[in-house]
Amino acid sequence: MENDLEIRAHVKKILDLIKLVAPGKSVELRVPPYGVIQCVAGVNHRRGTPPNTVEMSTESLIKLILDPTLWQTLCEKGEISASGVASDLSILFTQASAKYTP
Repeated sequence: MENDLEIRAHVKKILDLIKLVAPGKSVELRVPPYGVIQCVAGVNHRRGTPPNTVEMSTESLIKLILDPTLWQTLCEKGEISASGVASDLSILFTQASAKYTP
């Protein structure tokens, strides 16, 4: 089992990769309590709750980076909360997964 610092570092590495693959500020991706980023090009969000929000657990984030085909399944199971017209990040995880090295 990884300790809290290792988990935090792992989440940060994945989120940094996602920002690299999909720079922008139109979607907020939350992985509580370890991190939150804004990503995906489009209309920049500046204040309040963003219109495009995705939230998931650390476990779901790691599952997705290892197997991005799980996006729909995890959404259907309620393991990913995605709201807004730009909140489908399945393609983004496919792109990030291709560049990911654990």
